[in-house]
Amino acid sequence: MWISGSAEMDGPAPAPLVVIDRLSVDYRTALGWDRVLHTVSLEIRPGETLGLVGESGSGKSTLGLQCLGWRRGLRRQAAALRVAGADLDRLDTAGLRRLRGRRIGFVPQNPTTALDPAWRVGDLIAEAVEVHGVARGAAARDRTARLLARVGLARPGVAQSFPHQLSGGQQQRVCIALALACDPDLVVLDEPTTGLDVTTQAQIVALLARLKAERLMAMLYITHDLGVIAALADRVAVMYAGHLAEVGDTVAVIGAPAHPYTRGLIASAPRIDGPPPGAAPLTGTLRRLALPPGCPFAPRCDHAAPGCAETAQRLAPAPQGSPGHRVACMRAAALAGDGDGRPAAARLRTEPSTFRDPVLTVSGLSVAYRPPGLLARRAVPVVRGAAFTIAAGEVLALVGESGSGKSTLARALIGLVPRAGGTVLLGREPLAPGDRARSPAQRRRLQYVFQNPDASLNPAATVGASLTRAARAAGRTGADLVAEALAAVQIDPGQAGRYPDELSGGQRQRVALARALIAEPDLILCDEILSALDVSVQAGVLALLARIRAERGLALLFITHDLAVVRGFADRVLVLFAGTIVQEAAAAALFAGARHPYAAALIAAAPRLVPAARPAPQPEPPPPPAPPAAAAGACVYLARCPHRRSVCGESPPPARPLPGGGMLRCHIPVDELAREAPDSRDGPGEARH
Repeated sequence: MWISGSAEMDGPAPAPLVVIDRLSVDYRTALGWDRVLHTVSLEIRPGETLGLVGESGSGKSTLGLQCLGWRRGLRRQAAALRVAGADLDRLDTAGLRRLRGRRIGFVPQNPTTALDPAWRVGDLIAEAVEVHGVARGAAARDRTARLLARVGLARPGVAQSFPHQLSGGQQQRVCIALALACDPDLVVLDEPTTGLDVTTQAQIVALLARLKAERLMAMLYITHDLGVIAALADRVAVMYAGHLAEVGDTVAVIGAPAHPYTRGLIASAPRIDGPPPGAAPLTGTLRRLALPPGCPFAPRCDHAAPGCAETAQRLAPAPQGSPGHRVACMRAAALAGDGDGRPAAARLRTEPSTFRDPVLTVSGLSVAYRPPGLLARRAVPVVRGAAFTIAAGEVLALVGESGSGKSTLARALIGLVPRAGGTVLLGREPLAPGDRARSPAQRRRLQYVFQNPDASLNPAATVGASLTRAARAAGRTGADLVAEALAAVQIDPGQAGRYPDELSGGQRQRVALARALIAEPDLILCDEILSALDVSVQAGVLALLARIRAERGLALLFITHDLAVVRGFADRVLVLFAGTIVQEAAAAALFAGARHPYAAALIAAAPRLVPAARPAPQPEPPPPPAPPAAAAGACVYLARCPHRRSVCGESPPPARPLPGGGMLRCHIPVDELAREAPDSRDGPGEARH
């Protein structure tokens, strides 16, 4: 008898599927070879999910790529590096190609650069199926359709779409379908749910759990999201500066972390429910060029003792830990049971009484797209009659699933997509629909940070050149502007001479944020700016934005999928579904209750940082019965609402005022919603009605 995840399996435990023994990896730099992995040893068994966590630059993605046999631009040493019985050091290029895709799947962090823009997404998946001999012709196309449906892309026409015609979350789901196309033994997932909304994320996590239970598929799950790790991973490995800091069962590592670095990561993670953890969030940043010869975390550790910086730390059994729980800290025994007790992190939310002058006023904003390839001339509505205001110093969060129209709404505000109707005021001045018709002062006052820094940063320009150009466009000059902007987002000013591809994903996103801040705007439209950041840098960026808005009255339209961040950072929230604002409320009121059924489903689906024994995955449920035919102007949430009534399909729902301000659009009275809506502490299953 042996354990695979949460299931007991008959017979002896199988041999490890992945064996990594004393792996070290060096990258070539202008100064020579730089070591990024230091004698890392790990094993993954069939059916097991190993979660790999750590800050940007800690070596997580490098370790994941080594499981695919990646060799370009590096040198490696290892006593053993085996996957699915194959010695990766002995395979030639052809052998590695046969292994990748068929036995090993890979989901990259950035789907925009991973998907070929010249191929339709259905053809990309079908090609992988055919190349590896799994199916051909009509069978390959049928398999492609089933794969897209399993990752939530069953809508007709998706397979015929090009990547740029899909949202970021939809592109990521295509990458997941591509990785699963040939039923691999191992899937390496590098931030696979970064661009996904919480309901889709819950569906993907449930899908992966079912697949590993049905096929004993192993996973190396690289992520910043500790809530997803708590929900899916069987074991957790924590990395810092290329070293393993802690390894063990998920419940042990997240529930009772032994290393100060793990404690800081957990304390830095925003939470959708429950009180903040007792430990203090991480401070400082990882500086690889200034690491001591001993413990690499010593320069940032509040518990460092004399000798920590000089003494190499090795994994050893954790004090009071479960079997297999190991920690690389010479002071772990002394810190066991220490709740830290230091002050909690600074308050991020501003008191509502401070909001007075509106920075942005939106009335009846509508946007429509003409679908490509369709013969019909009528444009399809994407945003319908949006109306809201943002005051100086206020954070207004915009939440909703991928494809709900969040980014489209923001791009209409910045002038990148045409409006179908409505007006927008910046202060008291009307904003022209197109960016080119706006004054230089208006363009400076309203800035945009895109979700994907790889597509928004010029790959041929250094970081310093990009920031200098942004400062000049805003009419600002000064020798120290670039250094100050980089320091403000926790990037060493010495990185100004680097190109975007020489930075980690989190560093690139911080550069994009610095480019917006250098213009000294009144309002920043933030489109998923935290999705590529680890929890410690995320906490630092949120604290930075909180300080700037308190000092200068900076306002933010904060588009995000992370409801835990919304709970702790936003002042008000707009909930968008199918282009319609279905609820507007103060953040505290939204999470307290009396929510629109869709808002309730979003909150219920958000991952919780509460590891626990997980029941065996259940078979995929059948699709819900089709709702009654909806009349024109019916509730946009009709097809998925578990509380729908006959009137919901006959007329548009009214905008009902909420106690304390805000509104929701629903036929069900507010007091009834308070009784019927699922509690925010429920699990993600509620979101799948």
